[in-house]
Amino acid sequence: MNRITSFAAASVAGVMAALPALAGGPVVAAEEPLIAAPAPVAVAPNGEWTGFYAGGQLGFGDVGSTGAQSGNGMTAGLLGGYRMDFGQFVAGAEANYDWANIDLGAGESLDHIARLKLIGGYDMGNTLLYGTVAAVRADATLGGVSSSDNGWGAGIGVDYALTNSMTLGAEVMEHRFDNFSGTGTDLDATTLNARLGFRF
Repeated sequence: MNRITSFAAASVAGVMAALPALAGGPVVAAEEPLIAAPAPVAVAPNGEWTGFYAGGQLGFGDVGSTGAQSGNGMTAGLLGGYRMDFGQFVAGAEANYDWANIDLGAGESLDHIARLKLIGGYDMGNTLLYGTVAAVRADATLGGVSSSDNGWGAGIGVDYALTNSMTLGAEVMEHRFDNFSGTGTDLDATTLNARLGFRF
């Protein structure tokens, strides 16, 4: 009986000693798991080239002629068109207009170039390689007279899809004008343009 009494007394004493700690001691709460916010997901371009587009271009032009006229300078312009993606082949049409400030010497200059282009290209996914032919109209100051004439052009280019709605590209074109506006001068112009387009 003494053992039982001693054990009970010890148990009661232990519980009594623990009560202050349980009543007023710190309580550790279980930590809630942290839920990380989802990381932003970059949407890759889908490689589809069908649709309308518009944008701008900035470039450099080099002009030569059968006469004394020659020179080079910067160009800047606007572009717009439509393309249809048939799988690996892409076809389209584009119009663009460049303001040019190309000094040809002796007060002569090439002032503007407008192009109406047909485009055919190879779809490489996010990259489009293409060739183009164009009807071209240019404004120039020759012999102190402002005049315009029609010619033709051809070139090659590449567009890369930065996103589904934005493209970055480059294009080189050769332009020919025979007997420009009856002056007896044949003009040829080579342009190299960097192009930024927006598809919609």
